Amino acid sequence: MTPSPWRGDAVSLVDAFRRGELSPREALDESLQAIESSSLNAISYIDADAARASADRADVTLPFGGVPIGVKELEDVRGWPQTEASLVFAHRIADDDSLQVGRLRAAGAVVAVQTTASEFGGINCTSTKLHGATHNPWQIGRTPGGSSGGSAAAVAGGLVPIATGGDGGGSIRIPAGFTGLLGLKGTFGRIPRGPKALHSPLTVSLGCMARSVRDTARWFDVCNGFSPYDTLSLPRVDGWEAGLGTIDLTGRRVAVVYDLGNAIVSERQVAVLDELSRHLIAAAGLTQVDVVIAFPTGGLEWAMSNAIGLVGELGDLYPDCAPQLTREIQLVLRLAQGLNASSAGATEIFRSEMNFTMARVFEETDFIFCATNPDVAFRAEGPMSTTVDGVDLVEKYGLNRAIGNNGALTIPANLTGVPAISIPAGTVDGLPVGLQVIGRHHDEQSLLELALIAERDRPWPLTAPLPA
Repeated sequence: MTPSPWRGDAVSLVDAFRRGELSPREALDESLQAIESSSLNAISYIDADAARASADRADVTLPFGGVPIGVKELEDVRGWPQTEASLVFAHRIADDDSLQVGRLRAAGAVVAVQTTASEFGGINCTSTKLHGATHNPWQIGRTPGGSSGGSAAAVAGGLVPIATGGDGGGSIRIPAGFTGLLGLKGTFGRIPRGPKALHSPLTVSLGCMARSVRDTARWFDVCNGFSPYDTLSLPRVDGWEAGLGTIDLTGRRVAVVYDLGNAIVSERQVAVLDELSRHLIAAAGLTQVDVVIAFPTGGLEWAMSNAIGLVGELGDLYPDCAPQLTREIQLVLRLAQGLNASSAGATEIFRSEMNFTMARVFEETDFIFCATNPDVAFRAEGPMSTTVDGVDLVEKYGLNRAIGNNGALTIPANLTGVPAISIPAGTVDGLPVGLQVIGRHHDEQSLLELALIAERDRPWPLTAPLPA
């Protein structure tokens, strides 16, 4: 028999458990069977025995009671591989659960499998020397994005109902856009990191790859809140799921700038995004305003700020370990070797300018509507795309801008710490595209409210279509 794992959202699975229609053990076994027969290459480790024991004792009265979840390869689970998706750390094992995983366990989740990621979370494509390429369930041969690509592929591909994600430059929103999922990057610090959190580079936010708005809201109900292990984490906020549908957005201002001022965005995609944008503006009673947005261009500065932690983690292993690294990480490390006090200072000045620009924009508007990705998903094996609508960006704009275009739409929200969400908007050539909504600090609930309107009025497939 063909395995038939749960293809609804996680909340509906908990409801089914509570009604006695399905047991957590049955749901887990169906997921494990589907994973064994999957060609997506989305799973890097399976903890079947421990997961079955957890499912057998699951308390389905808890928020995620009995739900099998995937955990991104860059997030720690005690006793699981702690590889950072790199050959360099292929044999390392985690000593502790991440704070987020610990809170999910306490909420009843069955921590079942580890999902693939890009090496050290460095690029928006999940293809590594350690695991090979992960595929997009909407079309084998295309990437699900990165760095949370395995989580996205597993959730959109029907393998697990929900999975963890992390977003340091778009790594939740990019794969959500590529795979037709909902992806919320919260305000920086909303979900604590750690228990050994690095404060620099102040860009990474934790969250989930989810099929529905209520799944995301419940996840934040469970996982948000201060921890002394992450001194930059925010105080707890309650009522995420209960508050859905209660926020009046009438009169709020929105700037619709699909290219966010300096990205090169597919015109075919813009046509799809525009339909959803117009609907949300009308349905929510928003007021569209004209705002000039011109963020400084700085993909290299973002990469260099993230390289500081990477250099420290590799320590004395580098440069001897260089042949084990993907070419993108090798390049970043070579550039990082040339960093000095002046270049490090320039990176911080760039961050300051980015934050100044974002703050000025939000003096004139409450939301920004833009694309999540420049174009549809590219080749699963990479490299990162340098074309849009078939146009060679290297020839037209030069190599740096062509490569930097991959994160030009998402990195600004990371560098400034504001929340942003990718909402499924439709498809282009059978591949999903996402509308990104950027909001004010600490106002994630308004982003979820807009997503709820889209979900109610223009419902999206919760998983990729089953193959014929």
